[in-house]
Order: sequence, then C-alpha cells, then structure tokens
Amino acid sequence: MSAPSEILAAPPRTWRSSIAGLRGQSHHAQVFNGSMIMLVGSTLVSLVNFGYNIAVARMLGPSNFSQAAAAVTLLMLVSCITLAFQLTCAKFVAKNESLATKAHLYQTLRRKAWYVGTMLGGGVIVFSSLISGYLRMSPTLILIMAVGIAFYIPLGARRGAMLGTRQFAKLSSNFLLEAGVKLVTALVLVNLGYGVLGAVAAIATSVVVAYAYPWVGAGLNTVGEPGIPASMSEGMQSIVFFVGQVIINNIDILMVKHFFTSSDAGLYAAIALVGRVLYFASWSVVSAMFPISAGAKPQEQNSSVLIIPLLIVASIAFFFTVFLGLFPDFVLRMLFGPGFHGHGIESLLALYASTTGAYALAVVLTAYEISRRIANVAWLQLAFSLLVVIGIALFHETLREVIVVQQVLMVLLLISVSIPFFRRHRSPGVLEAS
Repeated sequence: MSAPSEILAAPPRTWRSSIAGLRGQSHHAQVFNGSMIMLVGSTLVSLVNFGYNIAVARMLGPSNFSQAAAAVTLLMLVSCITLAFQLTCAKFVAKNESLATKAHLYQTLRRKAWYVGTMLGGGVIVFSSLISGYLRMSPTLILIMAVGIAFYIPLGARRGAMLGTRQFAKLSSNFLLEAGVKLVTALVLVNLGYGVLGAVAAIATSVVVAYAYPWVGAGLNTVGEPGIPASMSEGMQSIVFFVGQVIINNIDILMVKHFFTSSDAGLYAAIALVGRVLYFASWSVVSAMFPISAGAKPQEQNSSVLIIPLLIVASIAFFFTVFLGLFPDFVLRMLFGPGFHGHGIESLLALYASTTGAYALAVVLTAYEISRRIANVAWLQLAFSLLVVIGIALFHETLREVIVVQQVLMVLLLISVSIPFFRRHRSPGVLEAS
C-alpha cells in the first residue's frame, strides 16, 4: 500500500493511479491499514483532547468544568448533522468513479452544508435564552457556540470528501489540528483571566480553524460534472443514524447537568470523558472501514471488511475496561487531580467503559449496513436513544443508576442489531449485500 504522504503529495494523475493501486489491494489490507492510520491519529487526537479537558478541569474546578463540558456536548448534539454530511459525502464520493463526478458531488454537498450550518447557528442564537436556562449556563457561552455550530456543519462535508478519497492521513491531521488549536487557545485565554468563557471560545475557534485548513485537495475543487447523486433517502438514513448516535453519546451529560448539582455534574463529565476515549478510538476504525465497504462492488465484498473492525473494536473495549477496573484511583488522580478523587466514583469508570464498549460494537454493525444499503437499523438505534432519555428521566437517584440504565439499553441494542444481521449473513466467509 502506498504511503499516505506519497498519495497526498502527488499530482492529480499520480494521485488517481495511487487510488487505483489501493483498490487493487485486498479489502483485508485496505481495512487494516486504514484502520491503523485512523487509530494512531485518533490516539493522538484523544491525547490532545484529554490535555484540553484535564487543563480546563484543573483550572476551573468541577462546577465551572461542567459548563465547559455542557458547551462541548451542545456542539456534539448538532454533530448529528455534521456527521450525516460527512458519511453521505464519503459514501458517494467513494461510489463515483471519475474525479470530475467526485468534485461535483463534494461541491454540491458543501454548499448545502453551509446553508444548514447558517440556519442552525441562527436558530441557536434565537433560542439562546431557553437553552442557557435549561443548562444553567450563561447566554454568552451559547452565543459563542453558535459561531462554532455554523462552521461545524460544512466541516463535515470537507471531512467526508477526505474520507471518501481515502486520505486517511490528511483527515487525521485535520482532527489533530482542531484539538491542538482548542488546547492552546484555552490555555492562553483561561490564564489571561477569561475563565470558562475562554475555554468555550477555544472550542469555537478550533472549529473555524479546522474548516479553513487543510484544503481537501485530490482535485475535488476543480470543475465537476454530475455523476451518481447523493440519495436523499440514504442521506436521511445517515441523519437518523447520527441523531441516535449523538443522543446516546451526549444526552446523559446534559441530563445529569439538569438533574444533579454542578459539582456532581462535573464528576460525571470526568467519568464520561474517560469512557468516551474508547468510543472515539472505535469510531476511527469504523471511519476506515466505511469508504472501503461503500466503494466495493457487491461481488467484491468479503467478511474481512466487517470482521477486522469488529475484532479490533472488541479488543480495544476489553483491554480498556479491564485497565480502568484495575486502576481507577490511578487514572482519576493522574488525569484530574485531587478535586475529582475521593468522591466514590472510582467504580463507575469501568462500568461506563463497558457500556461504551457494547455500544461501539453495535455502531460497527450499523455503519457497515449503511455503507452497503439503506440501513433500517438506524431507526432501531434512534428508538433506543429515546429509551435512554426516558430511562434517565425516570431513574436518576445516583450517578451509578444513570450509567446502569444506559448499560442495560446498550447491551439490548447490541443484541437487537446482531441477531437480524447475522441471520441475513449466514453464508460462511462471505457477506453479500442485499
């Protein structure tokens, strides 16, 4: 497999021949190599994001940290639209054969993303008082996040183009740039005395910078011509998938912020932060699988496209959960300092990680289905996300109870996705696209 840096540095003709070389490889090699590139990139991004969260938590304390965490979660809630543009763009850029048709599709989706981003950012501004009232936050923080939201949607289209053309190294560098700008900006602004305002402004700034650089490249900014259009029905399925995903990944923090004290909400945000390292590592593997699966013809599809990601994610989940179960005191003390230690939350780390691991495996199966067809399992995930909201609303006496509700539902989701999936794909060694 050609090195990613060689592909990105090559002129258009060399780039096209390099992609052809990639397609000539086995899907086993493509998925594994792409997964490793994305996994390494995700690890670096997670470390930098940890640096941001740890620095902000230490400088602001549990109460103010809960506000910064809520601001991040607000951005993550609208990421269902961002990720829908990313997934749809990646899928159809991968499906189109010529550079001109890839360029036309990307440019069309980018224009639509700017329209949606502008509308969403404006909507957040209009309803900033209501949002800040529910989350017990300053309206100024919500207005700052509105700017980040406006840029965050079209950023999804740009990242989808990189993913669809298998520019894994460039995509990883874009995520790393966003995390790095957020960390450095937060350190500067908080130390200048801006407090939580500076921490939140750093988030919006990082999104704007990530959109501006690096350029998508690969000839996708050239004049294009119509090809295989992005299906509205499949785009809607992507939105449904990510709405459910975003709710499952983020609604617990917002609901804990509402039901519990600021101090408890900050402790829970720290637990969730550690547990979600597992999810982001798993999603990097899914990201590498998706364009390869989407671009493969039905007769080319084989079990390695799915089995390899499942094995990698299962291994990451197992070792991560075991580590947190064995060394919870060490993790909390090292990452967050004494302010987050000694509150009886140590046992919750492994519990939250196991919950995330079950969900990550369900996401691998669901993303594979979306890459090959219109996936009805996306609606199933959405139903479970609503059950998470209902479950937490009914059972929230303690932080442990909030996590147990999610754990039960995520295990049930994994079982629900797995049973019909393996029933349809019982043929040994081959996973046919229906």
